Amino acid sequence: MDVDVIVAGAGPTGLMLACELALAGVRTRIVERRTEPQRDSRALTLHPRSVELMDQRGLLERFLPLGRTVPGWHFAQLPTHLDFSALDSRHGYTLFIAQARTEALLEERARELGVGILRGHEATGVSQDGEGVEVQVRGPAGVESVRARYAVGCDGGRSVVREAAGIGFPGTDETLTGVLGDFGVIDADPAVLGAARASGVLVAPLEGGLTRLVYVDPERMRVAAREPVTLEEFRASLIRICGSDCGIAEPRWLSRFGNATRLAESYRSGRVLLAGDAAHIHFPAAGQGLNTGLQDAVNLGWKLAATVNGWAPPGLLDSYDEERNPVGRAVTENTEVQTLLAELTLVRQYQRPAAALRKLFDELLRMEEVNRKLAAQVSALGTAYPPAMPGADPLVGRRMPDIGLTATASKAIRVYELLPQGRFVHLDLAGDPELGAVVAGWGSRITPVTVTKRDDHAALEGVTEVLVRPDGHIAWATRTADITARRNERRAALTAWAGTPS
Repeated sequence: MDVDVIVAGAGPTGLMLACELALAGVRTRIVERRTEPQRDSRALTLHPRSVELMDQRGLLERFLPLGRTVPGWHFAQLPTHLDFSALDSRHGYTLFIAQARTEALLEERARELGVGILRGHEATGVSQDGEGVEVQVRGPAGVESVRARYAVGCDGGRSVVREAAGIGFPGTDETLTGVLGDFGVIDADPAVLGAARASGVLVAPLEGGLTRLVYVDPERMRVAAREPVTLEEFRASLIRICGSDCGIAEPRWLSRFGNATRLAESYRSGRVLLAGDAAHIHFPAAGQGLNTGLQDAVNLGWKLAATVNGWAPPGLLDSYDEERNPVGRAVTENTEVQTLLAELTLVRQYQRPAAALRKLFDELLRMEEVNRKLAAQVSALGTAYPPAMPGADPLVGRRMPDIGLTATASKAIRVYELLPQGRFVHLDLAGDPELGAVVAGWGSRITPVTVTKRDDHAALEGVTEVLVRPDGHIAWATRTADITARRNERRAALTAWAGTPS
């Protein structure tokens, strides 16, 4: 084999996946069609769960200084915002950071871990057999065949890898398009920008002195996304929408985007897997696309690494599709709802009932329970996976709370600080003198921690042991006090998730 895994696409999803694989010693190579890193940024945010993932891998200190935190976020551009700060997380905020910055930081980390990144090389075909995959790669020297054990398509909505694997991509074509522009010059008068915002134009300051404007023009919303945007069109639309062209000049980037919505029938076909936009596309409502891709990558990374390294229990790699495909469906559905709320207000015959519907939704968002539910979904803090074992504790599948604790060595630490190596973490909260000897059978796959003191957390009341997955979700938890019973449960859980002991 030339490599263990070949990843098509050096966007945030592909880079994050490569980091996860390399962390586990998997030989990984990325092929990327672009010859240079992306300069312009379609996405601008890391939502709370993505921020937590960076924290778990010890990368957050690289990201925080380069962005700014925002405690609330929008749903369908309604006046009442989602309150991320009310959620159960140390990171109850959106980190406003350009996609280009995110890619640069992840590429830096990938190279530190020894990932090979071939720019100017495009995956043009994939075939597979019982032992591996053959990926056809076109580069400056022509087309070559690269042999790997697995291939992962992180190559966007028009994924060559997905098509080569024969994975269906059903959904709906675009019915609505919007435009965005990044400008070096704009009228900074608060009244002008306030009028633009009141008319539905998103105004966002970017680094480098740029300002982004995003809107949907009712008279141009049926223009195909593939049609280029001109500065003249942008100005004319702004004047129609808010009465001013906002003094825009020196455009850095103009782009049109649509609401085509599709979800892969499966995220896996044999030795070929999909993540990010290759698996799901949708309107960029609430900025969930990049974040969902990062979370795909972290869910897949440790499972694929376990498979390559030979210790994955039966069905582990299949659980990637079982866990993440429903998440992709939920994201596509909530973005469709948000898009519909926006689109109806732009169609003349629906404007009055649409206004009433948006008012109703806004009133619902003022209800704490509703706001919390939608905030948990958009932030992905509410993502929970179905338990793999019958009779599991209600905690299983949920995110592990990042509680503070003190281990046997009297060192204060947070749970997420135990996860930078991408291993399982076993927390003994009640004390078992034989724990170390038992868990040692799984070697470096599991980090055992005997906890002598921990922060109170309602969800953990009465819990005696927890097995935390490498992606920060709970694999197993028990409230059993009897040590013998716990040992039996523990061995069954460790074997189910971390394979047979060495």
